[in-house]
Amino acid sequence: MDNSLAAQFSKSLFWDTDQSQVDLEKHAACLIEKVVTRGDMKDWELLKSIYGIDTIKNTCVKLKYLDPKTHHSLANIFDIPKENFRCYTERQLNKGLWIY
Repeated sequence: MDNSLAAQFSKSLFWDTDQSQVDLEKHAACLIEKVVTRGDMKDWELLKSIYGIDTIKNTCVKLKYLDPKTHHSLANIFDIPKENFRCYTERQLNKGLWIY
């Protein structure tokens, strides 16, 4: 996979990482999570062109945490029940004092 594509993503996604060190194969799950939670449409389109919608869907379903807005949006985009996401199960198991 051509790692120079990582440079085309928004710089704001890599506030905690050196963008030039991103390996698109090795860091796929992290990159997908960054784009679906903080990316813009340009980032989303680039992500789809690199990984394809099935890989993105399979990765998102396995993510341990997604904010509720992103979780519901992805459930609608992928047309799968929100209960099928790992983040939903984790949220139900870890209801804390401040989570409602």
